[in-house]
Amino acid sequence: MLSAGERPQLPVPSALVNSSSNVPVNRVRAMPDLEPNGTSAPAGIIPQKGIKASEIQHIWVVTGPAGCGKSTVGQVLRNELNVPFLEGDDYHPKANKEKMGNGIPLTDADRWDWLISLRQAATDALSPSESNNFQPPAGVVVACSALKKKYRDVMRVATYGEPAVQIHFVYLKLTEAVLMQRVSQRQAHYMKSDMVKSQLAALEEPRENEWDAITINVEGAQEQVQQNVLDAVAKKLAEYS
Repeated sequence: MLSAGERPQLPVPSALVNSSSNVPVNRVRAMPDLEPNGTSAPAGIIPQKGIKASEIQHIWVVTGPAGCGKSTVGQVLRNELNVPFLEGDDYHPKANKEKMGNGIPLTDADRWDWLISLRQAATDALSPSESNNFQPPAGVVVACSALKKKYRDVMRVATYGEPAVQIHFVYLKLTEAVLMQRVSQRQAHYMKSDMVKSQLAALEEPRENEWDAITINVEGAQEQVQQNVLDAVAKKLAEYS
């Protein structure tokens, strides 16, 4: 497997470049380019030679269906990495939450603005601002189901034109039986068991060609699962040193 520094530099997608000035445009509202066969454009921008590991900012997107432990793992990573944490559910518009609360699955159209808003928040978290005393963090952790590859592609746009920003998906994998058991124990949450089943039906697990995805089995003891996640993240970070 190629290390981070060995992977080839990818071009900025043409859709993200202002043709009159040849300068990348606001990447937040842009959607991933599609190839003629309908697949998504190449993921991410690999750090150019000369960029130091200390200069790279990482977006860690903890993914998986409701009940898999995204928020818990996200909080663990936030504490370990000392970076901001974004809870994806907070960025759903009221209409989405009402649909899910009524057992109505979200459509792709329902998710686009949510994903774009969450991506914008991740980008903002990495930018100099008063909230971080104009000293941007080394990264940001985002809890986001990102059930389908095209949803992950929307998040990947955050790295286009930003060679010092890298995105990683930490996919929390578990069986339907364990997932349903966990969901049934959750109190006062809008995501009910039928909605989780619809998420599983829509789920597209990361494949080998999604080199920026890490899969973690989360059916064991919580302490061991958390340690497995921390070990996997540390291993990934070592690729950039």
